[in-house]
Amino acid sequence: MTLTPNKKPAERLQDRNTLAPLLANGWAQLPNRDAITKTYQFRNFIEAFGFMTRAALWAEKWNHHPEWSNVYKTVVVTLVTHDVDGLTELDIKLATKMDSLAQG
Repeated sequence: MTLTPNKKPAERLQDRNTLAPLLANGWAQLPNRDAITKTYQFRNFIEAFGFMTRAALWAEKWNHHPEWSNVYKTVVVTLVTHDVDGLTELDIKLATKMDSLAQG
């Protein structure tokens, strides 16, 4: 078990209702893992890379790092808490932050 920045051990997400706003905003649950994924499209590579840079600062601050890839103006993100092999509140928090960062 890993300690999150607030020093609480990460625990698997119990209330699946917390996923509803993310699923309504383009996130999807992966069929073969307890993880969520989203594909972001930007106008060009610079905007995509800028998004990744801003998201990386928050990921580092919260010690919660995404699985992601970038090809030109597309960024594909998968979020899961590896220490518990599933979703946690940190995934919800980072997904929500990434959505706000992608908006501008």
